[in-house]
Amino acid sequence: MDNSPAVSRPRTSYAPLRRDNRIAPIVGAGAAATAFAVLLLLVRLQWPPLESIDRGAAEHLNSAVAAHRAIVAVVKAITWLGSDGVLWAVIASCTLLLAIRRRWRLAGFLLVTGAGALALDPILKSLVGRLRPVVAHPIAHGGGDSFPSGHSLGSIVCYGAVLLVFLPGVRRRWRATVTALIVTLVVAIGISRLLLGVHYISDVLGGWALGVTWLGLTTAAFELTRRAAGRPVTQPMSEGLEPEARTDVKPSEPPAAEPSDAAGRHPVGIAAGVAVAWVLIVGAVVGLGELVVRGGHRNLLGDETIPHWFAAHRTPTWTTWSQVFSVLGATQAILIVAVATCVIALAVTRRWRPVAYVAALMVGEVTAFLVAAAVVKRPRPDVRQLDSHLPTSAFPSGHEAATCCVYIAIAVLVLGCARRWWRWLSLVPAIAMPVLVALSRMYRGEHHPTDILGSLLFAALWLTATYVLIRPTRVAERSKPGDAATARADRLERERVHHSMG
Repeated sequence: MDNSPAVSRPRTSYAPLRRDNRIAPIVGAGAAATAFAVLLLLVRLQWPPLESIDRGAAEHLNSAVAAHRAIVAVVKAITWLGSDGVLWAVIASCTLLLAIRRRWRLAGFLLVTGAGALALDPILKSLVGRLRPVVAHPIAHGGGDSFPSGHSLGSIVCYGAVLLVFLPGVRRRWRATVTALIVTLVVAIGISRLLLGVHYISDVLGGWALGVTWLGLTTAAFELTRRAAGRPVTQPMSEGLEPEARTDVKPSEPPAAEPSDAAGRHPVGIAAGVAVAWVLIVGAVVGLGELVVRGGHRNLLGDETIPHWFAAHRTPTWTTWSQVFSVLGATQAILIVAVATCVIALAVTRRWRPVAYVAALMVGEVTAFLVAAAVVKRPRPDVRQLDSHLPTSAFPSGHEAATCCVYIAIAVLVLGCARRWWRWLSLVPAIAMPVLVALSRMYRGEHHPTDILGSLLFAALWLTATYVLIRPTRVAERSKPGDAATARADRLERERVHHSMG
Protein backbone atom coordinates (compact mmCIF):
# COMPACT_ATOMS: atom_id res chain seq x y z
CA MET A 1 0.00 0.00 0.00
CA ASP A 2 1.40 3.35 -0.96
CA ASN A 3 1.69 5.49 2.16
CA SER A 4 3.21 8.45 0.36
CA PRO A 5 1.33 11.66 0.92
CA ALA A 6 -1.26 12.36 -1.74
CA VAL A 7 -0.40 15.13 -4.08
CA SER A 8 -3.24 17.58 -3.85
CA ARG A 9 -4.32 19.41 -6.99
CA PRO A 10 -3.71 23.13 -6.65
CA ARG A 11 -6.96 25.00 -6.32
CA THR A 12 -7.72 27.63 -8.83
CA SER A 13 -8.06 31.06 -7.31
CA TYR A 14 -10.28 33.61 -8.94
CA ALA A 15 -9.25 36.41 -6.63
CA PRO A 16 -6.66 37.92 -9.02
CA LEU A 17 -9.22 37.92 -11.80
CA ARG A 18 -11.74 39.64 -9.54
CA ARG A 19 -9.15 42.21 -8.46
CA ASP A 20 -8.23 42.87 -12.06
CA ASN A 21 -11.87 43.66 -12.76
CA ARG A 22 -11.59 46.73 -10.57
CA ILE A 23 -9.39 48.46 -13.12
CA ALA A 24 -11.22 47.19 -16.22
CA PRO A 25 -13.55 50.22 -16.42
CA ILE A 26 -10.59 52.56 -15.95
CA VAL A 27 -8.57 50.79 -18.65
CA GLY A 28 -11.51 50.93 -21.06
CA ALA A 29 -12.11 54.60 -20.27
CA GLY A 30 -8.43 55.36 -20.80
CA ALA A 31 -8.33 53.68 -24.20
CA ALA A 32 -11.51 55.45 -25.30
CA ALA A 33 -10.19 58.78 -24.01
CA THR A 34 -7.03 58.32 -26.04
CA ALA A 35 -9.04 57.60 -29.18
CA PHE A 36 -11.21 60.66 -28.56
CA ALA A 37 -8.17 62.88 -28.00
CA VAL A 38 -6.62 61.73 -31.28
CA LEU A 39 -9.85 62.37 -33.18
CA LEU A 40 -10.27 65.77 -31.54
CA LEU A 41 -6.72 66.78 -32.51
CA LEU A 42 -7.16 65.64 -36.12
CA VAL A 43 -10.49 67.46 -36.42
CA ARG A 44 -9.09 70.67 -34.97
CA LEU A 45 -6.06 70.53 -37.29
CA GLN A 46 -8.36 69.70 -40.24
CA TRP A 47 -6.07 66.83 -41.23
CA PRO A 48 -6.57 66.48 -45.02
CA PRO A 49 -6.93 62.64 -45.15
CA LEU A 50 -9.60 62.69 -42.44
CA GLU A 51 -11.41 65.63 -44.06
CA SER A 52 -11.40 63.82 -47.41
CA ILE A 53 -12.83 60.62 -45.91
CA ASP A 54 -15.48 62.50 -43.96
CA ARG A 55 -16.72 64.65 -46.83
CA GLY A 56 -16.64 61.85 -49.37
CA ALA A 57 -18.63 59.52 -47.11
CA ALA A 58 -21.18 62.25 -46.33
CA GLU A 59 -21.81 62.97 -50.02
CA HIS A 60 -22.00 59.28 -50.97
CA LEU A 61 -24.40 58.30 -48.16
CA ASN A 62 -26.64 61.28 -48.83
CA SER A 63 -26.93 60.45 -52.53
CA ALA A 64 -27.68 56.80 -51.74
CA VAL A 65 -30.48 57.50 -49.23
CA ALA A 66 -32.13 60.79 -50.22
CA ALA A 67 -34.22 59.33 -53.08
CA HIS A 68 -35.85 56.58 -50.96
CA ARG A 69 -38.64 57.95 -48.75
CA ALA A 70 -39.26 54.68 -46.95
CA ILE A 71 -35.61 54.37 -45.95
CA VAL A 72 -35.52 58.01 -44.84
CA ALA A 73 -38.60 57.44 -42.67
CA VAL A 74 -37.01 54.41 -40.99
CA VAL A 75 -33.72 56.24 -40.45
CA LYS A 76 -35.51 59.21 -38.89
CA ALA A 77 -37.39 56.88 -36.55
CA ILE A 78 -34.10 55.29 -35.45
CA THR A 79 -32.38 58.64 -34.94
CA TRP A 80 -35.36 59.82 -32.82
CA LEU A 81 -34.45 57.13 -30.28
CA GLY A 82 -31.19 58.99 -29.68
CA SER A 83 -32.69 62.46 -29.28
CA ASP A 84 -32.35 64.37 -26.02
CA GLY A 85 -36.06 64.15 -25.26
CA VAL A 86 -36.17 60.36 -25.54
CA LEU A 87 -32.93 59.88 -23.60
CA TRP A 88 -34.10 62.17 -20.80
CA ALA A 89 -37.40 60.28 -20.67
CA VAL A 90 -35.58 56.93 -20.41
CA ILE A 91 -33.23 58.14 -17.68
CA ALA A 92 -36.01 59.87 -15.75
CA SER A 93 -38.32 56.83 -15.91
CA CYS A 94 -35.64 54.40 -14.77
CA THR A 95 -34.48 56.76 -12.02
CA LEU A 96 -38.04 57.12 -10.79
CA LEU A 97 -38.48 53.35 -10.66
CA LEU A 98 -35.25 52.93 -8.68
CA ALA A 99 -36.11 55.77 -6.30
CA ILE A 100 -39.50 54.25 -5.51
CA ARG A 101 -37.77 50.98 -4.69
CA ARG A 102 -35.21 52.89 -2.58
CA ARG A 103 -32.17 52.00 -4.68
CA TRP A 104 -30.71 55.45 -4.21
CA ARG A 105 -27.14 54.62 -5.28
CA LEU A 106 -28.27 53.23 -8.62
CA ALA A 107 -30.68 56.13 -9.13
CA GLY A 108 -27.86 58.58 -8.46
CA PHE A 109 -25.60 56.72 -10.89
CA LEU A 110 -28.19 57.04 -13.66
CA LEU A 111 -28.78 60.73 -13.01
CA VAL A 112 -25.10 61.66 -12.83
CA THR A 113 -24.12 59.57 -15.85
CA GLY A 114 -26.99 60.76 -18.05
CA ALA A 115 -26.72 64.41 -17.04
CA GLY A 116 -22.97 64.38 -17.63
CA ALA A 117 -23.34 63.09 -21.18
CA LEU A 118 -26.09 65.57 -22.04
CA ALA A 119 -23.95 68.40 -20.64
CA LEU A 120 -20.69 67.40 -22.34
CA ASP A 121 -22.17 67.49 -25.84
CA PRO A 122 -22.98 71.23 -26.20
CA ILE A 123 -19.81 72.25 -24.34
CA LEU A 124 -17.49 70.32 -26.64
CA LYS A 125 -19.39 71.34 -29.77
CA SER A 126 -18.99 74.99 -28.92
CA LEU A 127 -15.29 74.54 -28.16
CA VAL A 128 -14.52 72.64 -31.36
CA GLY A 129 -16.80 74.70 -33.62
CA ARG A 130 -16.90 72.27 -36.53
CA LEU A 131 -19.56 73.00 -39.15
CA ARG A 132 -22.02 70.31 -40.17
CA PRO A 133 -21.78 68.55 -43.55
CA VAL A 134 -23.12 70.32 -46.63
CA VAL A 135 -24.78 67.76 -48.91
CA ALA A 136 -26.53 67.99 -52.25
CA HIS A 137 -29.90 66.65 -51.04
CA PRO A 138 -30.42 67.60 -47.38
CA ILE A 139 -33.08 65.44 -45.71
CA ALA A 140 -32.60 66.50 -42.08
CA HIS A 141 -31.37 69.43 -40.06
CA GLY A 142 -29.14 69.34 -37.01
CA GLY A 143 -28.85 72.19 -34.55
CA GLY A 144 -25.49 73.42 -33.34
CA ASP A 145 -22.05 72.32 -34.47
CA SER A 146 -20.95 68.90 -35.67
CA PHE A 147 -18.21 67.38 -33.46
CA PRO A 148 -18.94 65.21 -31.54
CA SER A 149 -22.26 63.62 -32.43
CA GLY A 150 -24.65 64.26 -29.53
CA HIS A 151 -26.92 61.38 -30.54
CA SER A 152 -23.97 58.95 -30.54
CA LEU A 153 -22.64 60.24 -27.23
CA GLY A 154 -26.00 60.35 -25.48
CA SER A 155 -27.24 56.98 -26.72
CA ILE A 156 -24.14 55.02 -25.72
CA VAL A 157 -24.05 56.64 -22.27
CA CYS A 158 -27.77 56.55 -21.42
CA TYR A 159 -28.63 53.15 -22.85
CA GLY A 160 -25.33 51.74 -21.58
CA ALA A 161 -25.98 53.05 -18.05
CA VAL A 162 -29.50 51.59 -18.07
CA LEU A 163 -28.04 48.24 -19.20
CA LEU A 164 -25.46 48.20 -16.37
CA VAL A 165 -28.10 49.04 -13.78
CA PHE A 166 -30.79 46.58 -14.86
CA LEU A 167 -28.59 43.71 -16.08
CA PRO A 168 -28.83 41.82 -12.74
CA GLY A 169 -32.58 41.56 -13.26
CA VAL A 170 -32.10 39.76 -16.60
CA ARG A 171 -31.77 35.98 -16.63
CA ARG A 172 -28.21 34.89 -17.31
CA ARG A 173 -29.00 33.12 -20.56
CA TRP A 174 -30.56 36.33 -21.90
CA ARG A 175 -27.89 38.79 -20.79
CA ALA A 176 -25.72 38.40 -23.89
CA THR A 177 -28.77 38.88 -26.11
CA VAL A 178 -29.91 42.00 -24.25
CA THR A 179 -26.40 43.44 -24.40
CA ALA A 180 -26.22 42.75 -28.14
CA LEU A 181 -29.57 44.51 -28.67
CA ILE A 182 -28.38 47.61 -26.80
CA VAL A 183 -25.14 47.66 -28.79
CA THR A 184 -27.10 47.26 -32.03
CA LEU A 185 -29.39 50.15 -31.07
CA VAL A 186 -26.44 52.44 -30.29
CA VAL A 187 -24.69 51.54 -33.55
CA ALA A 188 -27.90 52.05 -35.53
CA ILE A 189 -28.41 55.50 -34.01
CA GLY A 190 -24.87 56.50 -34.94
CA ILE A 191 -25.24 55.21 -38.50
CA SER A 192 -28.57 57.03 -38.83
CA ARG A 193 -26.79 60.33 -38.24
CA LEU A 194 -24.48 59.55 -41.15
CA LEU A 195 -27.33 58.51 -43.45
CA LEU A 196 -29.23 61.72 -42.68
CA GLY A 197 -26.18 63.75 -43.64
CA VAL A 198 -25.98 65.70 -40.38
CA HIS A 199 -22.66 64.26 -39.14
CA TYR A 200 -19.31 63.08 -40.42
CA ILE A 201 -17.87 59.63 -39.62
CA SER A 202 -15.35 61.20 -37.22
CA ASP A 203 -18.22 62.95 -35.39
CA VAL A 204 -19.94 59.63 -34.69
CA LEU A 205 -16.71 57.87 -33.73
CA GLY A 206 -15.82 60.78 -31.46
CA GLY A 207 -19.24 60.59 -29.78
CA TRP A 208 -18.85 56.88 -29.16
CA ALA A 209 -15.30 57.28 -27.82
CA LEU A 210 -16.31 60.10 -25.47
CA GLY A 211 -19.36 58.10 -24.37
CA VAL A 212 -17.29 55.06 -23.48
CA THR A 213 -14.89 57.32 -21.60
CA TRP A 214 -17.59 58.95 -19.49
CA LEU A 215 -19.45 55.67 -18.88
CA GLY A 216 -16.21 53.98 -17.85
CA LEU A 217 -15.34 56.78 -15.42
CA THR A 218 -18.74 56.79 -13.74
CA THR A 219 -18.71 52.98 -13.54
CA ALA A 220 -15.27 53.05 -11.92
CA ALA A 221 -16.47 55.69 -9.48
CA PHE A 222 -19.47 53.52 -8.59
CA GLU A 223 -17.14 50.58 -7.96
CA LEU A 224 -15.10 52.75 -5.61
CA THR A 225 -18.22 53.52 -3.59
CA ARG A 226 -18.89 49.78 -3.34
CA ARG A 227 -15.37 49.17 -2.06
CA ALA A 228 -15.75 51.95 0.49
CA ALA A 229 -18.95 50.27 1.69
CA GLY A 230 -17.18 46.91 2.00
CA ARG A 231 -19.05 45.25 -0.85
CA PRO A 232 -17.45 42.75 -3.26
CA VAL A 233 -16.00 43.75 -6.60
CA THR A 234 -18.29 43.04 -9.55
CA GLN A 235 -17.96 42.41 -13.25
CA PRO A 236 -20.22 45.20 -14.56
CA MET A 237 -20.50 43.95 -18.15
CA SER A 238 -21.62 40.44 -17.10
CA GLU A 239 -23.13 40.96 -13.63
CA GLY A 240 -24.28 44.57 -13.69
CA LEU A 241 -23.35 47.29 -11.24
CA GLU A 242 -25.11 45.88 -8.19
CA PRO A 243 -25.93 42.15 -8.41
CA GLU A 244 -27.48 42.14 -4.94
CA ALA A 245 -30.18 44.52 -6.22
CA ARG A 246 -31.49 41.81 -8.54
CA THR A 247 -34.96 41.73 -7.02
CA ASP A 248 -35.44 45.49 -7.07
CA VAL A 249 -34.22 46.10 -10.62
CA LYS A 250 -36.64 43.54 -12.04
CA PRO A 251 -39.59 45.47 -13.44
CA SER A 252 -42.10 42.98 -12.07
CA GLU A 253 -42.49 39.61 -10.42
CA PRO A 254 -41.87 36.52 -12.59
CA PRO A 255 -44.81 35.61 -14.84
CA ALA A 256 -45.54 32.54 -12.70
CA ALA A 257 -46.20 34.83 -9.74
CA GLU A 258 -48.70 36.97 -11.62
CA PRO A 259 -52.20 36.49 -10.22
CA SER A 260 -54.61 34.57 -12.36
CA ASP A 261 -57.81 36.10 -13.61
CA ALA A 262 -60.89 35.55 -11.48
CA ALA A 263 -62.73 33.84 -14.31
CA GLY A 264 -59.68 31.98 -15.60
CA ARG A 265 -59.53 34.13 -18.72
CA HIS A 266 -56.52 33.90 -20.98
CA PRO A 267 -54.70 37.16 -21.88
CA VAL A 268 -55.60 36.60 -25.53
CA GLY A 269 -59.26 36.40 -24.55
CA ILE A 270 -58.95 39.63 -22.56
CA ALA A 271 -57.31 41.36 -25.52
CA ALA A 272 -60.08 40.14 -27.80
CA GLY A 273 -62.66 41.48 -25.38
CA VAL A 274 -60.94 44.87 -25.31
CA ALA A 275 -60.89 44.95 -29.12
CA VAL A 276 -64.60 44.12 -29.34
CA ALA A 277 -65.42 46.79 -26.74
CA TRP A 278 -63.38 49.34 -28.67
CA VAL A 279 -65.27 48.65 -31.91
CA LEU A 280 -68.65 48.97 -30.20
CA ILE A 281 -67.72 52.15 -28.34
CA VAL A 282 -66.23 53.81 -31.41
CA GLY A 283 -69.36 52.89 -33.33
CA ALA A 284 -71.50 54.58 -30.67
CA VAL A 285 -69.36 57.73 -30.69
CA VAL A 286 -69.32 57.93 -34.49
CA GLY A 287 -73.09 57.43 -34.52
CA LEU A 288 -73.51 60.30 -32.07
CA GLY A 289 -71.29 62.50 -34.21
CA GLU A 290 -73.21 61.71 -37.37
CA LEU A 291 -76.49 62.42 -35.58
CA VAL A 292 -75.23 65.81 -34.37
CA VAL A 293 -73.67 66.89 -37.66
CA ARG A 294 -76.27 65.55 -40.08
CA GLY A 295 -79.32 66.01 -37.87
CA GLY A 296 -79.77 69.67 -38.65
CA HIS A 297 -79.70 70.80 -35.01
CA ARG A 298 -77.18 73.60 -35.46
CA ASN A 299 -77.52 75.01 -31.95
CA LEU A 300 -77.89 71.72 -30.08
CA LEU A 301 -76.71 72.26 -26.49
CA GLY A 302 -75.46 75.70 -27.46
CA ASP A 303 -73.13 74.56 -30.26
CA GLU A 304 -73.30 78.02 -31.85
CA THR A 305 -74.03 80.38 -28.97
CA ILE A 306 -71.44 79.08 -26.49
CA PRO A 307 -68.37 79.37 -28.81
CA HIS A 308 -69.50 82.87 -29.80
CA TRP A 309 -69.97 83.80 -26.14
CA PHE A 310 -66.44 82.65 -25.28
CA ALA A 311 -65.00 84.48 -28.31
CA ALA A 312 -66.75 87.70 -27.27
CA HIS A 313 -65.39 87.54 -23.70
CA ARG A 314 -61.73 86.78 -24.40
CA THR A 315 -59.13 88.62 -22.34
CA PRO A 316 -55.31 88.35 -22.36
CA THR A 317 -55.31 86.68 -18.95
CA TRP A 318 -57.91 84.05 -19.80
CA THR A 319 -56.26 83.44 -23.16
CA THR A 320 -52.98 82.67 -21.41
CA TRP A 321 -54.64 80.28 -18.97
CA SER A 322 -56.57 78.59 -21.78
CA GLN A 323 -53.30 77.94 -23.58
CA VAL A 324 -51.79 76.44 -20.42
CA PHE A 325 -54.58 73.91 -20.01
CA SER A 326 -54.69 73.21 -23.74
CA VAL A 327 -50.99 72.31 -23.59
CA LEU A 328 -51.62 70.11 -20.54
CA GLY A 329 -54.25 68.24 -22.55
CA ALA A 330 -52.10 67.92 -25.68
CA THR A 331 -50.45 64.71 -26.87
CA GLN A 332 -46.97 65.32 -25.47
CA ALA A 333 -48.11 66.27 -21.98
CA ILE A 334 -50.60 63.39 -21.80
CA LEU A 335 -47.93 60.96 -23.01
CA ILE A 336 -45.51 62.12 -20.29
CA VAL A 337 -48.18 61.71 -17.59
CA ALA A 338 -49.16 58.28 -18.91
CA VAL A 339 -45.56 57.02 -19.02
CA ALA A 340 -44.88 58.33 -15.52
CA THR A 341 -48.05 56.61 -14.31
CA CYS A 342 -46.94 53.30 -15.82
CA VAL A 343 -43.47 53.56 -14.27
CA ILE A 344 -44.78 54.39 -10.81
CA ALA A 345 -47.45 51.68 -10.93
CA LEU A 346 -44.94 49.07 -12.09
CA ALA A 347 -42.41 50.10 -9.45
CA VAL A 348 -44.93 49.97 -6.61
CA THR A 349 -47.11 46.99 -7.47
CA ARG A 350 -44.57 44.92 -9.49
CA ARG A 351 -47.49 43.92 -11.71
CA TRP A 352 -48.08 44.48 -15.41
CA ARG A 353 -51.85 44.83 -15.11
CA PRO A 354 -51.78 48.58 -14.32
CA VAL A 355 -49.38 49.17 -17.20
CA ALA A 356 -51.58 47.17 -19.57
CA TYR A 357 -54.60 49.15 -18.36
CA VAL A 358 -53.03 52.56 -19.01
CA ALA A 359 -51.51 51.44 -22.31
CA ALA A 360 -54.83 50.04 -23.55
CA LEU A 361 -56.60 53.22 -22.50
CA MET A 362 -54.26 55.56 -24.32
CA VAL A 363 -53.82 53.49 -27.49
CA GLY A 364 -57.58 53.01 -27.69
CA GLU A 365 -58.22 56.70 -27.12
CA VAL A 366 -55.82 57.87 -29.83
CA THR A 367 -57.05 55.40 -32.44
CA ALA A 368 -60.70 56.05 -31.61
CA PHE A 369 -60.18 59.81 -31.90
CA LEU A 370 -58.50 59.48 -35.29
CA VAL A 371 -61.20 57.16 -36.63
CA ALA A 372 -64.11 59.27 -35.36
CA ALA A 373 -62.59 62.52 -36.60
CA ALA A 374 -61.93 61.03 -40.04
CA VAL A 375 -65.49 59.68 -40.37
CA VAL A 376 -67.51 62.57 -38.92
CA LYS A 377 -65.40 65.41 -40.41
CA ARG A 378 -67.08 68.15 -38.41
CA PRO A 379 -65.82 71.69 -39.08
CA ARG A 380 -64.56 73.86 -36.25
CA PRO A 381 -66.83 76.54 -34.74
CA ASP A 382 -67.30 79.61 -36.96
CA VAL A 383 -65.24 81.86 -34.67
CA ARG A 384 -61.59 82.82 -34.74
CA GLN A 385 -59.56 79.83 -33.52
CA LEU A 386 -56.58 80.57 -31.30
CA ASP A 387 -54.86 77.33 -32.32
CA SER A 388 -54.25 77.53 -36.05
CA HIS A 389 -53.68 74.72 -38.57
CA LEU A 390 -55.07 71.83 -36.54
CA PRO A 391 -55.02 68.73 -38.79
CA THR A 392 -58.18 67.00 -37.49
CA SER A 393 -61.88 67.85 -37.38
CA ALA A 394 -63.80 69.11 -34.37
CA PHE A 395 -65.68 65.97 -33.27
CA PRO A 396 -64.69 64.55 -30.84
CA SER A 397 -62.19 66.52 -28.74
CA GLY A 398 -58.95 64.57 -28.52
CA HIS A 399 -57.66 66.78 -25.73
CA GLU A 400 -60.74 66.11 -23.60
CA ALA A 401 -60.84 62.36 -24.20
CA ALA A 402 -57.13 61.90 -23.46
CA THR A 403 -57.32 64.05 -20.32
CA CYS A 404 -60.29 62.10 -18.97
CA CYS A 405 -58.66 58.74 -19.67
CA VAL A 406 -55.27 59.45 -18.11
CA TYR A 407 -56.33 61.36 -14.98
CA ILE A 408 -59.28 59.12 -14.15
CA ALA A 409 -57.04 56.08 -14.69
CA ILE A 410 -54.60 57.53 -12.15
CA ALA A 411 -57.43 57.92 -9.65
CA VAL A 412 -58.57 54.34 -10.28
CA LEU A 413 -55.09 52.95 -9.65
CA VAL A 414 -54.42 55.04 -6.57
CA LEU A 415 -57.81 54.31 -4.98
CA GLY A 416 -57.42 50.62 -5.75
CA CYS A 417 -53.89 50.18 -4.41
CA ALA A 418 -53.47 52.72 -1.60
CA ARG A 419 -55.19 52.75 1.79
CA ARG A 420 -53.98 56.05 3.24
CA TRP A 421 -56.18 59.13 3.50
CA TRP A 422 -54.28 60.94 0.75
CA ARG A 423 -55.57 58.53 -1.90
CA TRP A 424 -58.72 60.64 -2.11
CA LEU A 425 -56.63 63.57 -3.37
CA SER A 426 -56.32 61.71 -6.69
CA LEU A 427 -59.96 62.67 -7.34
CA VAL A 428 -59.00 66.36 -7.54
CA PRO A 429 -57.12 66.19 -10.88
CA ALA A 430 -59.52 63.49 -12.12
CA ILE A 431 -62.37 66.01 -11.82
CA ALA A 432 -60.62 69.35 -12.30
CA MET A 433 -58.45 68.58 -15.33
CA PRO A 434 -61.29 67.41 -17.66
CA VAL A 435 -63.35 70.47 -16.70
CA LEU A 436 -60.50 72.92 -17.24
CA VAL A 437 -59.38 71.36 -20.52
CA ALA A 438 -62.97 71.36 -21.83
CA LEU A 439 -63.41 75.03 -21.00
CA SER A 440 -60.06 75.93 -22.55
CA ARG A 441 -60.86 74.13 -25.82
CA MET A 442 -64.24 75.87 -26.18
CA TYR A 443 -62.73 79.21 -25.13
CA ARG A 444 -60.10 78.92 -27.87
CA GLY A 445 -62.80 78.25 -30.48
CA GLU A 446 -61.67 74.72 -31.25
CA HIS A 447 -64.72 72.69 -30.18
CA HIS A 448 -68.48 72.81 -29.78
CA PRO A 449 -70.16 71.62 -26.56
CA THR A 450 -71.32 68.43 -28.29
CA ASP A 451 -67.69 67.69 -29.25
CA ILE A 452 -66.89 67.68 -25.56
CA LEU A 453 -69.97 65.55 -24.89
CA GLY A 454 -68.80 62.97 -27.43
CA SER A 455 -65.40 62.79 -25.74
CA LEU A 456 -66.98 62.38 -22.30
CA LEU A 457 -69.19 59.57 -23.61
CA PHE A 458 -66.22 57.79 -25.14
CA ALA A 459 -64.08 58.20 -22.01
CA ALA A 460 -66.84 56.91 -19.71
CA LEU A 461 -67.51 53.82 -21.80
CA TRP A 462 -63.85 53.10 -22.57
CA LEU A 463 -62.67 53.51 -18.96
CA THR A 464 -65.42 51.19 -17.76
CA ALA A 465 -64.81 48.52 -20.39
CA THR A 466 -61.04 48.37 -19.91
CA TYR A 467 -61.37 48.33 -16.12
CA VAL A 468 -63.85 45.46 -16.13
CA LEU A 469 -61.81 43.44 -18.64
CA ILE A 470 -58.27 44.07 -17.40
CA ARG A 471 -58.91 44.46 -13.64
CA PRO A 472 -55.81 46.67 -13.07
CA THR A 473 -56.06 46.86 -9.27
CA ARG A 474 -56.22 43.12 -8.71
CA VAL A 475 -53.18 42.26 -6.56
CA ALA A 476 -53.57 38.60 -5.70
CA GLU A 477 -56.02 35.82 -6.38
CA ARG A 478 -57.48 33.28 -3.98
CA SER A 479 -57.48 29.83 -5.49
CA LYS A 480 -60.65 28.82 -3.63
CA PRO A 481 -62.76 30.18 -0.80
CA GLY A 482 -61.51 29.28 2.66
CA ASP A 483 -57.96 28.46 1.55
CA ALA A 484 -56.01 29.80 4.52
CA ALA A 485 -52.57 29.68 2.90
CA THR A 486 -53.71 31.52 -0.19
CA ALA A 487 -55.63 34.05 1.88
CA ARG A 488 -52.51 34.73 3.95
CA ALA A 489 -50.44 35.23 0.77
CA ASP A 490 -53.13 37.57 -0.50
CA ARG A 491 -53.02 39.58 2.74
CA LEU A 492 -49.20 39.82 2.78
CA GLU A 493 -49.10 40.94 -0.84
CA ARG A 494 -51.69 43.62 -0.23
CA GLU A 495 -49.80 44.84 2.83
CA ARG A 496 -46.59 45.07 0.80
CA VAL A 497 -48.25 47.09 -1.94
CA HIS A 498 -50.04 49.37 0.51
CA HIS A 499 -46.79 49.93 2.42
CA SER A 500 -45.04 50.89 -0.81
CA MET A 501 -47.84 53.29 -1.72
CA GLY A 502 -47.72 54.82 1.75
